[in-house]
Amino acid sequence: MRLVDYMGDDRRVVESARVSYGDGTKSVREAAQLIDYLLRNDHTSPFEQVVFTFQLKMPVFVARQWIRHRMARLNEVSGRYSVLPSEMYAPEPQRVQAQSSSNKQGSAEVLAPEANARVREVLEAGQGRAYEEYEELLELGVARELARVNLPLSLYTEMYWQMDLNNLFRFLRLRLDEHAQWEIRVFAEAIAGLVKQVVPASWAAMEEHVLRGRRLSGTELEVVREALDLDRLMAALAASGLRRSRRQELLGKLGLEEPEVGVASAAD
Repeated sequence: MRLVDYMGDDRRVVESARVSYGDGTKSVREAAQLIDYLLRNDHTSPFEQVVFTFQLKMPVFVARQWIRHRMARLNEVSGRYSVLPSEMYAPEPQRVQAQSSSNKQGSAEVLAPEANARVREVLEAGQGRAYEEYEELLELGVARELARVNLPLSLYTEMYWQMDLNNLFRFLRLRLDEHAQWEIRVFAEAIAGLVKQVVPASWAAMEEHVLRGRRLSGTELEVVREALDLDRLMAALAASGLRRSRRQELLGKLGLEEPEVGVASAAD
């Protein structure tokens, strides 16, 4: 995976939100506060002004998950035009895991050594046989578009993939999650490392409000309200360092109001 190109950075997000030109007159701190406000309040269109292009190489089964994120532009290598190389993915022993009993799309513990070795043997033998048959079909004069049909999902494919920052954040929210399949999660971690360098303020807001944040249902929120000790909550808010506007924002989410005295002036 490599970052081919990108258009825009944190300044582009800020300028787009302010509908202005040039660097503007706002400080870096004020720009970061604006970006934080935009992200936590779901004002997403300024983030769509920043665009990343990656060159990616991955197993086909990972690519099939990848293109579920449809708000992207991509161009993938074609087996109709090119002879596909003999490059296939086989998991390392620590990745050969049993099916989870509680999660239909997840895995559990690593298989015992004997079963683990047999799994890898079966996978590698099947991959080798499939590619040999692919080569035989080509030698027989079969069209490339037809000769490829028996190749396995472990075959590597390659693509150029372009996505705006708003949708890239959505991609990363799902694919950085611990429940995402490991083989796609490692790509997401690498992409996150590059994005962080280009848009550090936007990434900080993403970490704060999306990766470290949680959404509550109406019923869950009612349970939290019932269990709250209001005095302890107000004391924690006073010690949090949050600005008054942010304290009021939090209380608003909980359906509460800040008292007029005591905490109101504590952290301003």
